[in-house]
Amino acid sequence: MTVLSAKANSHSSSIPLASRLRRFLRVAGDMLYGATIYEMVRDVRKERGQVERLFVLLVFGDLLGVPVLPPYYTLRLLPYVLPNIATWQRSMLREKDLTDLCDQEIT
Repeated sequence: MTVLSAKANSHSSSIPLASRLRRFLRVAGDMLYGATIYEMVRDVRKERGQVERLFVLLVFGDLLGVPVLPPYYTLRLLPYVLPNIATWQRSMLREKDLTDLCDQEIT
């Protein structure tokens, strides 16, 4: 019986107290983040994506048939936007329905 209790004590003492405390604080911080500002951060990121798609539409609308800016400025901005063009085209050309407008979670 003392061998089993010694094994149990050695297992719990193998993880230092500081490591357990750090893990507890990280978990508590994640819970606090999720309970307070997670939804706000998610909405801000979604809004940022919409503004970014609008900007790319204004600058590179001619790829979809909407000429807005002269080609000179488009070519100057092309190196900065090139990595995002494929995902932008896919997001602009995908079909949207009524459920996309009401993206709020029901709680």
